[in-house]
Amino acid sequence: MTPTIVSPAETVTNMTPNYEVRLLLDPDAVLSSKLELADTVLSTFHVASTTKMNVQFLDTCSKDIYIAGWSARIRKAENDDLELTYKKRYAISGGEIDAALTTAKVDGFDDGDRKYEAQVEWGYQKQTLSISRKKNIKNSRDSGADLPGESKSRKLLIDEAPDKFDNWYPNKWGTSALAISRIFGPVLVTRFVGKWNDMPLNLEVWPLLNSDRTGIEYIIEASFKTDSRTTASVEGGNLVAYLQSKNWFLAQDSLKTQLIMERYGRAKVV
Repeated sequence: MTPTIVSPAETVTNMTPNYEVRLLLDPDAVLSSKLELADTVLSTFHVASTTKMNVQFLDTCSKDIYIAGWSARIRKAENDDLELTYKKRYAISGGEIDAALTTAKVDGFDDGDRKYEAQVEWGYQKQTLSISRKKNIKNSRDSGADLPGESKSRKLLIDEAPDKFDNWYPNKWGTSALAISRIFGPVLVTRFVGKWNDMPLNLEVWPLLNSDRTGIEYIIEASFKTDSRTTASVEGGNLVAYLQSKNWFLAQDSLKTQLIMERYGRAKVV
């Protein structure tokens, strides 16, 4: 019998993702008159801690990085290091998570690369596969949430750029784009950490420029993470039903990155 020869490419497997369920709350229902999360919401989800974090993205004026399905983000939480994230997104159609993972594998994101994390961002109606590479930059002398300015942000993201991002297209595409990038943001986020059915639950308040860039629109997101696809589906549905019973639910998907890319850059509140 002639032995079956298996090529190395055939032994490569899809990445194993974790899951982050992300649901929106109605700001008119859950914010107090001071534009803070109402005490009833905080007590309902047993919120035990609160932190501030600043978030900004860098991209060219024509958004070349975003259009290519990537994002380059810098985040700084209180009492934490700077976090650089390079993220590639893949749309998931009709709930076909494994098909998106296979597409990512063809692009070189497979289970053999331990430097990247696969996550299914699981919204109300939409799912997205994200492949992320994170790098922390020690910033021990600054306990606040301040972010570096444009020049330093560019340098940090260029110096730490991973090969898959930099070489997505020829001629050092990623770092070339970052070299002429500008800041989209920053956005100062308040994160409250509570619980949902014994799982940590994040409640985040994102004050974003409105579509007219004349004021602020509040995006309120509840999210939890799990390694189980079944848990994401079941507990996500349970959380939707619970939020609906409280009249707190907003039946839309979270599009924070898209909104920041559309509304920020050089825009200022008038």
